[in-house]
Amino acid sequence: MIKVEGLTKRYARTVAVDHISFEVNKGEIVGFLGRNGAGKTTTMRMLTCFLPPTEGSANVAGYDVLQQPMEVKKRIGYLPENPPLYPDMEVGEYLTFVGTIKGIPAAELAQRVEESARRCAIADVKTKLISKLSKGYRQRVGLAQAIIHNPDVLILDEPTSGLDPQQISETRELIASLAGDHTILLSTHILAEVEHTCTNIIIINQGHLVATGSVKDLMKRMRGAEAVVVDIQYEGLDAATARQRVEQIAGVSRVVVKDSEPGRVVLEVESLEGASIRAELARAVVHAGWNLEELRAAATSLEDVFLELTASEKNKAAAAITDAPPAAPEVIQ
Repeated sequence: MIKVEGLTKRYARTVAVDHISFEVNKGEIVGFLGRNGAGKTTTMRMLTCFLPPTEGSANVAGYDVLQQPMEVKKRIGYLPENPPLYPDMEVGEYLTFVGTIKGIPAAELAQRVEESARRCAIADVKTKLISKLSKGYRQRVGLAQAIIHNPDVLILDEPTSGLDPQQISETRELIASLAGDHTILLSTHILAEVEHTCTNIIIINQGHLVATGSVKDLMKRMRGAEAVVVDIQYEGLDAATARQRVEQIAGVSRVVVKDSEPGRVVLEVESLEGASIRAELARAVVHAGWNLEELRAAATSLEDVFLELTASEKNKAAAAITDAPPAAPEVIQ
């Protein structure tokens, strides 16, 4: 549904997006992640025909963004980070206006306005001026204008910005409910939102694609070696002694003290690639006369993956685990 090949955007001597390539299949919700200034918004503006690419190509809903921009615009819903709202219009009036310019037939327009207002939980403010709404309500009005014409593709840039926890939860549920019938590219800084909502993720850094794939697969490939957390308790035990003993186990590559207090030490132990250390670790703790309270796999969070991949010095290593080949407006649409 979205196919990007070698997409590049240059501004004078600045390269905002550098030969990125990826695909988003029909019905998927894909998280689009990167630090501030990584090129996310520039990429989204090219996909929505707001900006022309310098090089490369992008195909959205079967149409080329350069050759057939009007056909692309008919089939996408776009929510930029700052929603394209008219503050002097009432909410219902605004949605009717948006629906009209998006080509919704007159016979269906009122129903579409009601439906989008209901789904975005703004039916209670339809008669209010947009200028009188809170930031959270304005964000939801922006989402309503993006879905009012039932587009094939939704491109959402920080859709939960400014919402309270309850509104964030409701928006997540709404986005999840749109999957299947709609293809969604979602940019956000809330990584928990991505873990709960997205089937796959795309990560870019400094304009370069550094990883694509499911959250689970990226975590596996980032971790590579086995990592476990061991909780040891014994009267008089100190962190240095416990760490020194564990470091002597065959196959252990790294030991980090996660927590320490008198008589209790929690260690994160990482193995050499391909080595299994759980059995030896358990035996070493028992043979030392210590109490083994817990031995479990160390969890790798999406935040860990994101920080590792977007560190500048890690970019070359990150390219090796990327599924896609490396190097491959804020107006109402």
